[in-house]
This record gives sequence, structure tokens and C-alpha cells, in this order.
Amino acid sequence: MAVQIAVIDDWQDVARDVVDWSVLDSIGQVSFIHDYPADNETLAERLGAFEVICVMRERTRFDEDLLRRLPALKLLVTGGMRNAALDLKAAAALGIQVCGTDSYKHAAPELTWALIMAATRNLVAEANALRAGQWQQGLGGDLQGKTLAILGLGSIGQRVARFGQVFGMRVIAWSENLTAERAAEVDVTYVSKQELFEQADVLSVHLVLSERSRGLVDTQALDWMKPTAWLINTARGPIVDESALIKALQKQRLAGAALDVFEHEPLPRHHPFRTLDNVLATPHVGYVSRQNYQLFFSQMIEDIQAWAAGKPVRILS
Repeated sequence: MAVQIAVIDDWQDVARDVVDWSVLDSIGQVSFIHDYPADNETLAERLGAFEVICVMRERTRFDEDLLRRLPALKLLVTGGMRNAALDLKAAAALGIQVCGTDSYKHAAPELTWALIMAATRNLVAEANALRAGQWQQGLGGDLQGKTLAILGLGSIGQRVARFGQVFGMRVIAWSENLTAERAAEVDVTYVSKQELFEQADVLSVHLVLSERSRGLVDTQALDWMKPTAWLINTARGPIVDESALIKALQKQRLAGAALDVFEHEPLPRHHPFRTLDNVLATPHVGYVSRQNYQLFFSQMIEDIQAWAAGKPVRILS
């Protein structure tokens, strides 16, 4: 019998056209599902018939309860080699194979820099004003000579640091595991956590979400920041204490925030981030690029082919 394969989290209805899924015809039937995540009962009803499910990173949560409700499931394939929404221990106990893909490393840094430029130059307000028949509504800010603070100097943080250096910015960084020597290797100045927030003109978050990083940007950290500073978050929403950030923005304790990630996604319809004048918000499109999707989906297909042949690759454990 043909294997039933689901491609879920396809919110934009683009997955079927990014790559050629017909190469899986000899293995099974592929279904594309565009619904947003739901409760486990609804998800079990939606996904119960599928033996293979392809997921996007950290959109739909597969906890032990949901996995137990999916007795037909044999293979989970995720975009990327890390997905905090998947309970790998429970999957292993239930005999469910979990595989991943490589990631295109340029999409998120480029989106980060686009947000920095758009926020500091007031581009959205100026563009909207022009459409409304107006002309030159305010003054944008310059980046030359300003301080770019990187919270988390991993592969993405390093790319953003290089962008800042090209624009003539002074670049500083901090994370709990970062050392002055590692920062110096990419011409970045290592500072303390408090100094990072105090000195930032633009502070960009590039940490992996973990119990250690959850809520790390809290009320105290936001209070350290200049009232002229911008906070940029393209990493994960829960790294920033959302209620503390909302209060800081409402009181204009910061110049503003540019955000691509949120505590709950999709962002609730009446959330303050949708209406605050000093927030530039995008719907988690940091990794949503044609190149990245082509890489994700082509390697998902490879993972399914390898699993069907009894030789799974890119196994998550």
C-alpha cells in the first residue's frame, strides 16, 4: 500500500510548487496541509492517517501526548537539524524515526538587517505616508558610528556583526558562553551583559531558545537600555519577556522594537504588537525564503526516500 505522507505547516500554500514532489510517487501519496496548529485532539484527527509527516521548525508542537495519538506515524521530518517543538525522547520510545535537513544560513541574517534598516530609517511610516499623499514625515537615524550589540555570537550573530562592521558600526557582543578571545576572532568586542544593553544603539537577539535563555531579556535588561535604542528579535519570541517589552514600548522607554518572532505564533489578532506605533513586526519570515524552502523540502524528500529504503539519514536524537 502507498505510504500516506503529509506536508504540514504549509501556511502560505507554497510547498507543492517549491520542489518536485512527484519523485515520491513510487513511495506514497503526498498531501499538503495549510492549517495553523491546534489542540492535540484536533491535530490527531487531522493527522491520524499519515505514516510520514513533514514539519516546519517550531510551528506545530509534537509532544508525547500528540505522538501517542498518532499510532500510524513512523517518520517525522523537520526543516533544520534542531526543532524544540518535537519530543525526541517520546518519539524514540514510540519507534518514530525523526530526521532533519540542512538550513540555508543567509535568510535570517538578511531579514535581521532589513529590519534594522527599516526601523532606524523609519521606512514603513515614510512609505505609508507617501501612499497617503504626504511627503517626508520625520528623520531617520544613521548607523555609521553607532553601537551594534549582538546577544549571542553564533553563526547568525556573526553574520549580522559583519553587516554592522560594513556599515561602520562598533560591534559588541555577550552571551553566557562567549569569551573575549572568541569575540576577537571576528573583530567584535566582548562586554558584560549589563554593558551590552547599556551601550547598545541597536541590540539584536541571536540566541537559541532554551530554559537558560527564556526570558533573558527581562525588565532589568530593558531598563539598562538607552531610550534611543532599538531592540531587534529574529531569534525566538520567548527569549524576550513579552509583557516587559510591551510596557517599555508603551512608556517609550525605547525608541522601538523590530520583531519577527513572538511568544505565541501566529500572533493573536488583538495583540499590542499589531498596533503600537514604535513596533515594526513581521510574521516570522526570517527563514521563509525560496532558497531555504528549496533546501528544506528537497532534503525532506531525500530523507523520506532514504527511510523507505531502510537507510535513514540526518537522524535527530
